[in-house]
Amino acid sequence: MKYRALAKEKGILVSEIGFGVWTLSTGWWGQVEPGEAVSLLRKAYDKGINFFDTADTYGNGLGETLLRDAFPRETIVISTKVGYNFYDFADQRTGHQEIPQDFSPAYIRRACEQSLKRLGRKRIDLYQIHNPKMDAVLADDLYAELEKLKAEGKIALWGASIGPAIGWLEEGTKLLRERKVPVMQMIYNLLEQNPGNELFEVGRETGAHFLIRVPHSSGLLEGKYTKDTKFDANDHRSHRKQEWLTSGLKKLEKLEFLTAGKRRTIGQAALQYILANPQVASVFPNIYNEAQLEEFSKTSNAEELTAEELDRVNDLYENSFYLAPHLNPPPTPVGGGTGGGR
Repeated sequence: MKYRALAKEKGILVSEIGFGVWTLSTGWWGQVEPGEAVSLLRKAYDKGINFFDTADTYGNGLGETLLRDAFPRETIVISTKVGYNFYDFADQRTGHQEIPQDFSPAYIRRACEQSLKRLGRKRIDLYQIHNPKMDAVLADDLYAELEKLKAEGKIALWGASIGPAIGWLEEGTKLLRERKVPVMQMIYNLLEQNPGNELFEVGRETGAHFLIRVPHSSGLLEGKYTKDTKFDANDHRSHRKQEWLTSGLKKLEKLEFLTAGKRRTIGQAALQYILANPQVASVFPNIYNEAQLEEFSKTSNAEELTAEELDRVNDLYENSFYLAPHLNPPPTPVGGGTGGGR
């Protein structure tokens, strides 16, 4: 496993392959018993993964308590998120729809204290505002409160996770340029690169680092799907039309050169493509079983992508993939991201 700086500020190194706890706590990728979840988290740590990303709204706090149970000592780096008011509106969850947000200073402080209790910690390494809309982006008192929490030692860094779906260019740009957010989480992968590429450009100006979710385009780039794949009713991908799957599989065929005769899987190649960008601190593949953990955790040791392969992928995206953009995004989920986002 290789490690990178989480932000410009020194002192926090994170594994370039991180673990998004949403797969174990929301039920949208199948139900996982708490004991099984804790075991998988510990096995991830044994393989060198030291960076775990969650949110207070995942399972109404379950994502955070799973980390406390798996790692009673502070041996890992934790990022969590705040903004969805599940304390007062959990009973309004319908399917994958969002619940109300609250970015008021009083709520942020209340939520931070509760997250610290659930995590069993005195400090949160990275505290992200969760899918902020423009009113939150423009709220001066929100960022003043985050700075207060940082000064008090309750958080080490604050950042922003934008979404829930692919997009949010204007919000992301303002957060980077005007709020000087040091760490931004967003959706980005071989098949879905806009507005990610534009945000990377802005991040180069400001010196921000990025965390990437949905690196396998909701599973398309794991190489396991066929045209006959069916998703369970509670799986967020079941909301998509068949065209999403068939179009994605056609794109995947054009990427076969990444694995032909190579010592890497398409799942590893998808992660390596993202990690070729030095602005990326860590990437969060969806890990919900030991086979995926085994494959993705070995990405750092797989055969690296060559400059020629990177150029070929970029050319495909600009001249082929981009002409057939992401089809039929599903409804906006509760405190999470569409397209496999969070």
